[in-house]
Amino acid sequence: MPVKTGSSAAVELLVSDSDTAIAHRSGEVPVLATPRVIALCEQAAFTAVAPELEPGQTTVSMKVQIDHLAPSAIGQTVTAEATVEKIQGRRIMFTVSVHDDHGLIAVGRVTRVVVNIEDFLAKAGRSD
Repeated sequence: MPVKTGSSAAVELLVSDSDTAIAHRSGEVPVLATPRVIALCEQAAFTAVAPELEPGQTTVSMKVQIDHLAPSAIGQTVTAEATVEKIQGRRIMFTVSVHDDHGLIAVGRVTRVVVNIEDFLAKAGRSD
């Protein structure tokens, strides 16, 4: 596996109504939902290593640790960044951070595991 420590990616999101705690049913306020923050961190981590994987491989989430520190309003642009910190066999550990126009809104770690897509789907009881 050619994944290297230091590989990184960033993804952006313009916060809309569909990204709020209300829309995700995780709260009652119209600000960026924590589940959406986590999804952004996952997207950045996936994006950081996807080009380096062999054909037929992908990464799947194993562990997420996020501190959601500040709210982001509808209309703000948020950027999630993920950097490969450590590799242990098939496990890839990332540090992640999320910023908006006002500064840092979330930090944490994401662990993803490299899997063979076909084998993974077979374990899930699917073959498509």
